[in-house]
Amino acid sequence: MLPSRARGAAALALAGFLFGSTFLVVQDAIERAAVFPFLAARFLIGGAVLWPLARRRPSTPDELRHGVLAGLTLLAGFLFQTAGLRSTTSATSAFITYLLVVIVPLIGVARTRTAPATNVVIGVVLAVAGLFLLSGGIDGIGRGELLTVGGAFFFALHIVVLGEVSGHHDPIRLTMWQAVTVGACCFGPGQFAPGGYSFDAGVWAAAAFCGVGATAAAFWCMSWAQRVVPESQAAIILLLEPVSAGVLGALVGEHLGLSGVVGAALILVAVLVAELGGRSHPAAVGAEFVLLHVDDESDTDQPPGRD
Repeated sequence: MLPSRARGAAALALAGFLFGSTFLVVQDAIERAAVFPFLAARFLIGGAVLWPLARRRPSTPDELRHGVLAGLTLLAGFLFQTAGLRSTTSATSAFITYLLVVIVPLIGVARTRTAPATNVVIGVVLAVAGLFLLSGGIDGIGRGELLTVGGAFFFALHIVVLGEVSGHHDPIRLTMWQAVTVGACCFGPGQFAPGGYSFDAGVWAAAAFCGVGATAAAFWCMSWAQRVVPESQAAIILLLEPVSAGVLGALVGEHLGLSGVVGAALILVAVLVAELGGRSHPAAVGAEFVLLHVDDESDTDQPPGRD
């Protein structure tokens, strides 16, 4: 059966926490491993974890095509973000990347010619203000920042694509195809990266941690939840990622500061406004607007094998 709106929002909040929990782990790992092989290991581990579960569930029409498309948008987001990090700071990258919270509703406005709901607009404004205080904003606009904007766009597009297709497929199978797509695309280039796959034990442990938690579990949460939570609200709820990263960093001794605390609080308020303010609207199973054509035979409220 489909998740309730509250359970869907909770699953997205868990995804945000799982993404944020990897910050310190990944930061240390990529100092000792190249990006391509690390991403390949992380996502292929995630796909391997999901495979035993996915193979027991029936497939649906267009499942592979939609999973690959979602995976490619995710891959593009990572590549643009990584390229941008070469010439900008991590704080600036974080701020620009999470501006996807603005990009997602803008995509909706462009396609439907309809303004977003008031609670979404208020939530976005609060989220951007909180994100600015939490990350410190940007230092300027250059090549690195523009590349990071490209990353934010593709991460936003990934949320939109999931909103379109997740209501038509089993979420475990859909997540598996996304993970396999990213891992397979990174695997070849990873062999030619400095050091290749000769990771030390710590890097393999980080890849496994990210593969299980922030890939298999977190992206499954997104695929499962976005069947009932519209894309704009989903983007705001996922901003719990930088909040959890900041809080976990503070717990291990990093300085969050007053502005960081206020920023985190504003993001939490934004999540509440976007979610509770939208409870009166009917849940959109599948999407807020049409991005992809899904065959009629796959357009069912509950495909066989769905939880």
